[in-house]
Amino acid sequence: MKIKLLTAVLGMALLAAGCVDTVSGTHTAGVPFVKDQIQTRYDRSAAEILQAAKDVLAANGILINELTRHGQTNAVNQIAQSIQGEVNQSTVWVRVQQVEPRISEVTVQVRTRSGGADLDLAAQIDKQIVLKLAR
Repeated sequence: MKIKLLTAVLGMALLAAGCVDTVSGTHTAGVPFVKDQIQTRYDRSAAEILQAAKDVLAANGILINELTRHGQTNAVNQIAQSIQGEVNQSTVWVRVQQVEPRISEVTVQVRTRSGGADLDLAAQIDKQIVLKLAR
């Protein structure tokens, strides 16, 4: 009986863990099907927002990686720039993409070391980016 219970618990743990897509286009280990990102749009250029995001991540933790992805759609060339950092032992990804000539979309995604989501930290980083842009 104990072996069946232990096997069932281990099976559930294996099903809960998995691979999660990040906003930068890479993959990381984590719990799937959990909301872990916040999207907002700003009336600023992508370069301004990216610089503000870099400053915020550097002020709160460390900046680890910077990535530029070029994608082609039928209408326009889509360029998405993303950065990766570590804040409070959680991994933070920020993607900035120009949606219209003067409007950019920012997506902040946060995953803890155990693979769970941290929406509070994502909201805090997003708010700090807005405050940095307001200065």
